[in-house]
Amino acid sequence: MTKVELCEVEVVDREAVERVQASQAPEEELDHLAATFQMLASPTRLRMVEALAGGELCVCDLAAVVGVSASAVSHHLRQLRQMRIVRFRKAGRMAYYRLDDEHISELFGTGLEHVRE
Repeated sequence: MTKVELCEVEVVDREAVERVQASQAPEEELDHLAATFQMLASPTRLRMVEALAGGELCVCDLAAVVGVSASAVSHHLRQLRQMRIVRFRKAGRMAYYRLDDEHISELFGTGLEHVRE
């Protein structure tokens, strides 16, 4: 396909195009956002996020809620932690996980609201 087949006019409103381009996020931020969405593209990880939106849980409790093994939960948590979706605290030999911040809970809630409408 040539350019003419796609669009006969290169730019209709140059000011609008420049305004939008000036307000766009930097490429590295969009890359990180895309990676975050990819991380949340797993139903298991989404169940974990949903569970942790209700409060802090240890790995064993989270495994029971989600219905997968503790080792599978640990594997997912490691990935979620690397993406700053969850954080943890140690209490003796126990590790308790929670969402990194309220943005994650809001992102989950907004996405769920979108699919429900």
